[in-house]
Amino acid sequence: MHPFEQTDRTKPFPTFLYGTAWKEEHTSSCVEQAIAAGFRGIDTANQRKHYFEEGVGEALQAIFLRGELSRGDLFLQSKFTGRRGQDHRLPYDPEAGVSEQVQQSLESSLEHLGVEYLDSYVLHGPSSPYGWHQADRDIWQAMEICHAKGKALFLGISNVSLEQLQALCSQTEIMPTFVQNRCFARTGWDRQIRQFCRERGIIYQGFSLLTANPEIFQHPDFIAIVKRTGATPAQVVFRFTMGIGILPLTGTTDPVHMAEDLACLELDLSADDLHCIETLVD
Repeated sequence: MHPFEQTDRTKPFPTFLYGTAWKEEHTSSCVEQAIAAGFRGIDTANQRKHYFEEGVGEALQAIFLRGELSRGDLFLQSKFTGRRGQDHRLPYDPEAGVSEQVQQSLESSLEHLGVEYLDSYVLHGPSSPYGWHQADRDIWQAMEICHAKGKALFLGISNVSLEQLQALCSQTEIMPTFVQNRCFARTGWDRQIRQFCRERGIIYQGFSLLTANPEIFQHPDFIAIVKRTGATPAQVVFRFTMGIGILPLTGTTDPVHMAEDLACLELDLSADDLHCIETLVD
């Protein structure tokens, strides 16, 4: 099974994303290895505090130069990160209005990556942990302009609460295509937000699926599924999340694990397995 899932959109979305956070000088080599392993969806951000977006671009340009893939073969997702989530290495003028900052950050991302458009442009998080404020509305409207110009084919939002997502969707011209959240087993794998997304045709992207959920790896029922399938614990988690409608991210730096993670696409889990894992720590 190819790690692209065909949709009714003009371009298929990947069923698995490779995340590029926290890799610093190894970013370029990790991205090249991930693409060589078979990943076709790359997630990054214009947030130098946690991402080296230029390193992603170095890998892409090397791959394009060798003729191994073209731009259209890849799904590229980056993010606008507000001042609260940045350090001093800003991709925009701190004195500019938020609308201009969004435009500057996007142009900077395109330059970093060496491409003319993003498949997905994501708001890295609302301006406050609580509520949906005028600054958030201004940022989203600026992102809509990026979309209208053809610089971002789809829009998304990350690190968002249900209340914030409800507010966004009730006030916007363009609905988010993606929601990307840290996904915890103890909340039913973000059950309420996933349900909201499912009802509105929004694709839920889950990150920290392994690191945020260490308790499930010790659970006897999970261990039994791993033993019965002969898969790795990571493979079971990733295939499970796909089975309940999550588009998973992995950020492994190990080429062996990259190949193993993609191999989860061949793993069969039953409906009972999915229900069991979904409710392990409810």
